[in-house]
Amino acid sequence: MRGGLRFPILALALAAALGACAETPVTGRQQFIIISDEQAATMGDSAYRSILASSDVEPKSSPDVKRVEEMGQRIAAVSHAPYLDWEFNVIEDPNPNAFALPGGKVAVYTGLFEVAETDDQLAAVIGHEIAHAVARHSAERLSRDIVLQTGLQVGAALGGPEMAQATDVLAEAATLGIVLPFGREQEAEADEIGLLYMARAGYDPRAAVELWRNFAALERQAPPEFLSTHPSSGNRIERLERLMPQALEIYQASAGEG
Repeated sequence: MRGGLRFPILALALAAALGACAETPVTGRQQFIIISDEQAATMGDSAYRSILASSDVEPKSSPDVKRVEEMGQRIAAVSHAPYLDWEFNVIEDPNPNAFALPGGKVAVYTGLFEVAETDDQLAAVIGHEIAHAVARHSAERLSRDIVLQTGLQVGAALGGPEMAQATDVLAEAATLGIVLPFGREQEAEADEIGLLYMARAGYDPRAAVELWRNFAALERQAPPEFLSTHPSSGNRIERLERLMPQALEIYQASAGEG
């Protein structure tokens, strides 16, 4: 199988039959995960090292890196997984983006500093990425991909040319009907969890709305939302505003504690 991952068919069937085997923090959503935390962290660290090795990474002495590191550790400390081996880096790249990999590996592109105009806005992005790692979104996505790919390969092997053709159609349908909506669900969940984390760490959650208004200005040429793994900025703003009373209560409590 692709990526060297081999799971007996019966074991996969049993895992699927057992249903959700994990639960995300904050939202309580049930997850299907067949990858252990150790496996996910190992794969995440390997991928992270590979990305850093092929990228223009800012030195640890850089003010940008110190800013991101301090902010990231502050938010990670109030997350549901402060025990992860958190690591934060800044990559020279004009793309306004950031990413998180399993095990607490986070990177921010320098282009993001042009969109996140304040520390609170930057905290919204870092909180979002930390939420992806804490919620084990990568392991969840990989688990579903393993089961999907196994089913497609078995169907093609057992059914001959006609089944193989049908399998190709199924693969395309799966991409639109399973994989992409699942990605949007994770993005929305990371928005929610990250918003509460940044507020708990003492960053103003209202900045998250300001941040996505900044991103909205860049979306003139964006593809339709139904073909994207990311919700539109407009939809994100609506959800964040619905969550804002809860986030502000947490933020005010954190300010009182401070």
